Amino acid sequence: QVHLVESGGGSVQAGGSLRLSCAASGSTSGRNCMGWFRQAAGKEREGVAAITPDTSSPYYASSVEGRFTISQDKAKNTVTLQMDSLKPEDTAMYSCASRPLRYAGRWGCDPVQVSYRDWGPGTRVTVSA
Repeated sequence: QVHLVESGGGSVQAGGSLRLSCAASGSTSGRNCMGWFRQAAGKEREGVAAITPDTSSPYYASSVEGRFTISQDKAKNTVTLQMDSLKPEDTAMYSCASRPLRYAGRWGCDPVQVSYRDWGPGTRVTVSA
């Protein structure tokens, strides 16, 4: 299991930026995908971005591509989501998640295609118009 804790949420005006961080501990020595998900009030959870363990290749939801950037520091066991040009529709609870590269019979990190195993408690992001 991987223990995850997010930080960096807050309130910002539209067009502003926020930087979310996720600190991982526990079973971090394996090949783990890291992802960011969000859930707005009354909506289903959405996979926002993910990053592969070996090449740090990113995945982005179309709604955030070009505005959000995911990165990781494997030495520090942290993953970061830089969010720029924020919009009111980005308002949500953002959660960090992890999964082994091979988990539940599936390979890969794409948050649309595969399920994630370990979850942080989340950090709230509010973007005002």
